[in-house]
Amino acid sequence: MNTYAAWAHPQLAVQVLRPRRDGCSEIALRVESLNDARQVLWLERRIRALPGVRRVAIDRPAQRVRVVWDAQRTSLPGLLDNFAAANCPAQPLQHDSIDDARSHEQHDALKRLLVAGMCSMQVMTYAFVIYIGVVDFVDFSTRNLFRWLGLLTTLPVVFYSAQPFFSGAVRELGERRLGINLPVALAVALVFLASTFNTLRGSGEIYFDSVTMFVFLLLGGRYVELRSRHRSGALGDAAIDATPLLAQRRRADGELETVAAIALLPGDRVHVAEGGTVPADGVLESAGVRVDEALLSGESHPLRRERGERLVAGSVLLSGPAELRVEHSGATTTVARLGALATRARQARSLIAASDREIGRFVARVLVLTVLTALGWLLVDPTRAFEAAVAVLVVACPCAFALTGPATLTRALGVLAGRGVLVTDGAALNALARVDHALFDKTGTLTVPQLDRRAVEPLRGDAVEQVLQLAAALAHESSHPLARALADAARQQALPLHAQSVQVHAGAGISGAVDGRELRLGRADFALAPAGQPVPAGTAGALLLADAQGAIAAFHLDEQPRVDARRTLDALRTDGIAATIASGDNETRVAALAARLGIDDWHARQSPADKLERLQAARAHGHATLAVGDGSNDAPVLAGADVSAALASGTELAQAHADLLLLDGRLDGLVDARAIARQVQRVMAQSRRWALLYNLCAVPFAAFGFVPPWLAGIGMSLSSLVVVLNALRVGGDAAPGRSDASGPAARPRELRA
Repeated sequence: MNTYAAWAHPQLAVQVLRPRRDGCSEIALRVESLNDARQVLWLERRIRALPGVRRVAIDRPAQRVRVVWDAQRTSLPGLLDNFAAANCPAQPLQHDSIDDARSHEQHDALKRLLVAGMCSMQVMTYAFVIYIGVVDFVDFSTRNLFRWLGLLTTLPVVFYSAQPFFSGAVRELGERRLGINLPVALAVALVFLASTFNTLRGSGEIYFDSVTMFVFLLLGGRYVELRSRHRSGALGDAAIDATPLLAQRRRADGELETVAAIALLPGDRVHVAEGGTVPADGVLESAGVRVDEALLSGESHPLRRERGERLVAGSVLLSGPAELRVEHSGATTTVARLGALATRARQARSLIAASDREIGRFVARVLVLTVLTALGWLLVDPTRAFEAAVAVLVVACPCAFALTGPATLTRALGVLAGRGVLVTDGAALNALARVDHALFDKTGTLTVPQLDRRAVEPLRGDAVEQVLQLAAALAHESSHPLARALADAARQQALPLHAQSVQVHAGAGISGAVDGRELRLGRADFALAPAGQPVPAGTAGALLLADAQGAIAAFHLDEQPRVDARRTLDALRTDGIAATIASGDNETRVAALAARLGIDDWHARQSPADKLERLQAARAHGHATLAVGDGSNDAPVLAGADVSAALASGTELAQAHADLLLLDGRLDGLVDARAIARQVQRVMAQSRRWALLYNLCAVPFAAFGFVPPWLAGIGMSLSSLVVVLNALRVGGDAAPGRSDASGPAARPRELRA
């Protein structure tokens, strides 16, 4: 049986194929084995040789291949078979993944660069003939011919390659601000118009070689920065594409049927073969298995998952097979949620730029210097005024200064994404480098809660299974770590109960109706409030289940610090950051954890408002603050901090207010982010010092007529390239916050949708 025969079904093919106006079809494929350049070349040749294939585009960083072909000549299963025969098995992606924006932007920039490069070389050849005339005789008609050839060859550079600078300058003027495109556009326009005028009248200096070289080198710097930005954006695509589109669903009669993964519903039972990819988030109902979650977590070692634990969509089954009960599919899976956050992060990158006010001041000074230089030479030697003014305008262009921020931050965001830290706000790195005070939530952030059935204490003589069912019905409606631990403990119940009218009270507990009974689950004071009873003896610090008559059961949850919590806090303290724990839990638990982690400043029984008040007090004393949490009740303090971080296992509300997202659930990502933030500051300072030093040294020479326009263009463009290349140093060293400890014990098991 053909492995890919299911893709011949029209309902499946329509999910992945995008029809084109020319009658062809286009598809995006995920191909993991794109590690060797020779293999990539061989794969491209093999696919191009298939009947009807028009175009093949391979993106190695994103592990994506796009194919445009005539599906009537080569079927989709046949195309996939050829990928498999090339030892590069391919997984079709939904047609929404076919995004032309990135490739179009890169192709457009490359075409403009190539046109400028080819024309620049040709113009230099024509200019060489004219330069020879200085030392050797070249007749007038020959010099005039090569002037005209230079003009004609420069036209594509000015009206095509340089078009982004002119449109950018018009946009900046329309927004009433001074940006880097304005001096570039002025320089190109003035030099070209003056050279054209001198060509028409047959005398005077021409600078076609200068303007073409200037545009070419500047486009080269921008193209390098663009490739760096696109490569950073591609780092998140591999994880976004992790979920397969097909699944083996078990029917009521026990037989398997192939269905679209997006069509899976909660409660469906799915069969995953050994070596297969989990198609949805769900609960393992068969024997324990080993899974690879590297694409989601960055954890290189296999993880052990036992019966009753969650499997995450996109993870690969290393041992199996496995039977899975679906909980979340499609857009609600962990992978889809992380994909949405990655999109948010890439959108945030477009906002990364140096301060408009700084660039505006810089450009204003350049224009003033240009005018003063022209006026000075008009008084001394009018024939040299134009050349000197253009040289100042070009050599002092703030391109290198303005590229410093985008190039460095784009590199930093890509490095951190590869290390499991998603930065949703580029400005967060600047704030993180200044942080000296951190406030941590306890439960779910510094600790991992656990509940043993032997720690369930019925207070009215009910069976343990019965009170677990009642409590789990409420706990299932909350993503708080304590509620999740309780729900996991009750997962084996054959007939689960369901709650109605559920309300989550931040920092206190959950209320709702189960089987017609109004129940409360949470802190003792919250759970017993309707009954007005005192806390039963021996239940201090326990999670209580109560109704209007009083306590029903006590759940003595145990919790362990995350494996990297102590190491992370020690590293932050060494780096000058004072840590505080603010938790809604009782004093006993908070004090015990603080002692184990070596934290002296801790506070218990903290409501969300209390946490925010403590954070604001620290800011009032001049501290730059970092807040770290994972629950909905942490959202206010996350939003109020100078910079905030949330765990991928936390609630969506917490993640929505976080500047940093720790994708692998490990706190030492904060140490990585802090180190990268410090490095970003150093690299940006170096690049800006270089840009300013270059301008201070070059502008006087240009103003006094010692730098011709062509040399000014080379200097300015090389200065921009130095800035971009310097930005690539960010993250060049090994990750400072990661250790080699790994394995099942080194990774918390609460990653969930």
